[in-house]
Amino acid sequence: MKKQIKTKKSDKPTWDEYFLTLTEAVGSRSSCNRGRTGCIITRDHRILSTGYAGAPRGLPHCDDVGHEMHTVIHADGSRTDHCIRTTHAEQNAIAVAARFGISLDGGTLYCHMTPCYTCAKTIINAGIKNVVVLKDYLVGNRTKEIFKDAKIKLTIATKEMERYIGVDQKNK
Repeated sequence: MKKQIKTKKSDKPTWDEYFLTLTEAVGSRSSCNRGRTGCIITRDHRILSTGYAGAPRGLPHCDDVGHEMHTVIHADGSRTDHCIRTTHAEQNAIAVAARFGISLDGGTLYCHMTPCYTCAKTIINAGIKNVVVLKDYLVGNRTKEIFKDAKIKLTIATKEMERYIGVDQKNK
């Protein structure tokens, strides 16, 4: 008679842990070394689409020609610098689904950090209902507000704050 081996419940990752781990692998394809982030969109625990940060198709990548930096001054006087050569992982995952005719309505989006405000608006318009991120983002407050208004559930898995060293900073 074979002995049955029981595993602890904690040996198996939750769905959120599983998909957040996969976003890191997807992000390894990013072509912007400043933020190698990935995104996975699911429904009913099935992957519908993936995306990673990088230049639009057929255009030069940051890794090849450098970053195209843009400074944003926020209402509170803080200043952030962003690479605008890249399309964000969330935008790419939504665009890939659109390109192949995949509805994201009612889906869950997984990504590294709280999406930017532009990505948040795209997520809402795509019909995604849940967003799960590994970390919060230093300038993610407006995203949190619009998600709340749109009844998008945002789950932040850790208490860590994503910061870009030497780039995102208060300059009042």
